[in-house]
Amino acid sequence: MAKIFITGSADGLGQMAAQLLIKGGHEVTLHARNHHRVGEAMAEAPGAKGALTGDLSSIEETITLAHEINKLGRFDAIIHNAGVGYRERSRGNTKDGLPLVLAVNTLAPYILTSLVQPPKRLIYLSSGLHRDGDPDLNDLTWDKREWNGYQAYADSKLHDVLLAFATARLWPEVYSNALEPGWVATKMGGPGAPDSLDEAPITQVWLASSDDPKALVTGKYFYHQKPRQYHPAVIDVTVQDNFLTACEKISGISFPKR
Repeated sequence: MAKIFITGSADGLGQMAAQLLIKGGHEVTLHARNHHRVGEAMAEAPGAKGALTGDLSSIEETITLAHEINKLGRFDAIIHNAGVGYRERSRGNTKDGLPLVLAVNTLAPYILTSLVQPPKRLIYLSSGLHRDGDPDLNDLTWDKREWNGYQAYADSKLHDVLLAFATARLWPEVYSNALEPGWVATKMGGPGAPDSLDEAPITQVWLASSDDPKALVTGKYFYHQKPRQYHPAVIDVTVQDNFLTACEKISGISFPKR
């Protein structure tokens, strides 16, 4: 039995992964952005060990969530599932003055990875659109560029793979991997998405809990449990380090080197 935490598990792929892991006999702790959503998460995933709250668009709340996770002891696996999509029509502002896509998709997993006691396995949900992401990290906050919701999303999903690969390099004792679940008919993906919804949570469940030697790897990128082509920038150590530095500058939190 593995002890697993999943961000953004009140609905969608996070909830589906939680249900599969619970069915497999694992101890799963859920996450939602507020207490109302926690109630929904627990109702849809009976058998969950519990649930934590934290609005990942807020740096302060994400830091608090990290502390709450640590109070529960070390996890065997953490699935960084939470995310927002590409339909944001304007840059918008979180209370920290950041684009929502950057705050939730990029900074939140960076902060949690930096502050939470490292589990044995880290899994980051990306997207095939990360291959359209821009590895130029000079304007993550979109202060200088004209807003483009699609590009902001693609960039954020590239950031998730950069984070997974940087963590794999810097923390060799942790299995750190990223994946794309496919374009599926979730709230984010929309009703017309063509890929298999049933298959979409399988890879993250496999990476979080399987003893299959093919899952016990690090610094890899998957689609349906098989290696998948990724943006070439994600293996560039300079780009990885620039990304970590940029996140530290925005969040005020440094990434621990081990």
